[in-house]
Formats: sequence, structure tokens, C-alpha cells
Amino acid sequence: MSRIGKNPVVVPKGVEVTLSGQDISAKGPKGTLAMTLVDDVTATKEDDVIRVMPRNESKRARTMWGMQRSLVDNLVVGVSTGFTKELEIVGVGYRAQTQGKDLVLALGFSHEVRHPIPEGITIECATPTQIKISGADRQRVGQTAAEIRAYRKPEPFKGKGVKYVGEYIFRKEGKKK
Repeated sequence: MSRIGKNPVVVPKGVEVTLSGQDISAKGPKGTLAMTLVDDVTATKEDDVIRVMPRNESKRARTMWGMQRSLVDNLVVGVSTGFTKELEIVGVGYRAQTQGKDLVLALGFSHEVRHPIPEGITIECATPTQIKISGADRQRVGQTAAEIRAYRKPEPFKGKGVKYVGEYIFRKEGKKK
């Protein structure tokens, strides 16, 4: 049995979940999200609880069971509280700011990097070295954070670059004379 799949998804107050066949949609204070479950699993709704179960005992049904339950949970949590990723910029002269619908990054290149902010994602720069990415869709929040980090990944000698808050950067010793 799947340890994750057997846990029910609790729907908090203020979130409305609609289940029709394999389609699930959730509406809450942070917006509306929808997804389609794979054919190998079924979802049932009782009161404020959604249960995801495999249709049969095939290997594919058992492997999809836990993942689909996690995706349904992400749907419900996303429309109720949302998801957040925080990035930190380390380096002299490295900074970030939002201009309209773009995030403008100065990362030591000869030009500034402009990253368009996707629909449904909000980016805040409290300080020039802190970036806070938030939204209802967990996948889009994580993908946006990964794309911003990819412009200048942290390097192991001085640790300069864009990193997640709390991320450990393995440091190397420099050249010896």
C-alpha cells in the first residue's frame, strides 16, 4: 500500500472542490485550479475529505496512486494558502527589482537580465538581494524559481550567484601557491 496515497486529502473551509469523473477543480481565496486524474486511479469526495484509490492492482495503478494524491493535495493547498519560494542573491553588485511585468536582474553580465513574470505568479523584491516568488500552482512557482536561479547558479569558490534561501553551497578551496 502507498503510504502517501492512503492518506485522505482534507478540504479546508473556504475551498470548494468539484469532482466530475476524472476531472477535479478547486476554487478558493487564491484562485481556481483544475487537473485531470490518470485513468488508473479514482477519486471520491465525502464531506470535506477527498480519497484517491487505485482502480486495480496493476503496477502502474499503484505507482500513480501516491503521485495523484499529492497532486490533488497541492491543488487544494494552492487555492487555500498558496506556495512560496524565496531566492537570495549573493555577490557584489548583484541585485534584483521588479519593473512592470518583468523581473530585472543585475548578475555581473554586461547587460541586465529581464525575466517575464508568468501569469498567476507574483514576485516581490523586499530588498535588492531577496526575491519572493508566490502563487497558487506549486509547479509554476518552482519552475519560475528554477529558471531565475539558472541565470547565475551559485559557484563553489565564493558562493556568488542566485540560490534558494537555506540552500547549502558546497565550498571548494581555491588555488594554492
